Amino acid sequence: MTSRLVVIPTRRAHSNHAEVARSIGVDIIAGRYAEGGRLPGDVELTAMFGVSRPVLRESVKTLVAKGLLTTKARVGTVVRERGAWNMFDADVLAWHLDAGIDRRFLNDLAEIRLAVEPRAAALAAGRRSEADIAELHRSMARMRREASDSVGFADGDLALHLAVANASGNLFMRSIGNVIEAALRASFLLSAPVETQDRETVLLWHQRIVDAIESGDAEAATAAMIEVIHNGLRRHEGGPASSGAAPATSAAVESGEQS
Repeated sequence: MTSRLVVIPTRRAHSNHAEVARSIGVDIIAGRYAEGGRLPGDVELTAMFGVSRPVLRESVKTLVAKGLLTTKARVGTVVRERGAWNMFDADVLAWHLDAGIDRRFLNDLAEIRLAVEPRAAALAAGRRSEADIAELHRSMARMRREASDSVGFADGDLALHLAVANASGNLFMRSIGNVIEAALRASFLLSAPVETQDRETVLLWHQRIVDAIESGDAEAATAAMIEVIHNGLRRHEGGPASSGAAPATSAAVESGEQS
């Protein structure tokens, strides 16, 4: 993947105010409304979207709650700096995919996953229940059953990662689900593992996560999760996938090395 932006369209919202919020949110993220700048006035925006003022105000409230906007007396509605945005919010992540993502965004997603998911896998190895193991096996079975470029495969992949987070027993790790979903959705649409070797590599390392958690091997679960995330990055960049060699070590991750 080059540094150009890649747009990954999301499903449209179901209500007027949610669709207006999505449209304005995408424009903010894409830079069409600059940080620190004011949004157009109510009259202009209601005409632009063909909605009433109450619908527009509800949309603005949504964006304020997500950290993208602030309202100031005698100033108006102002775009907040990027650092104030709630990047863990499902809509904000989805709007980034709508606005267009580049390698930096994918790397940022990978870095937060590397900071959390390997530890979640390690905790899951010590805390998993029989129900957790059953869910991991169901997710793995779905990935094996579905074509690599199918929605079913992507859903199975997501379900497995969310099952690991749930099995960790840590509520904060469970809350990273929106980040995992955005990362896997982008990965699936940009570089689904359709080649036979890529598919077998993805299945191999995901199965190693499941096996390690089931056997209570925290170190192996950590290593397998790290390799799964790195393999995804390698596919985005057009590099060879790792078919079974020793994965990246925790020390390598902590030092910031990425394939």
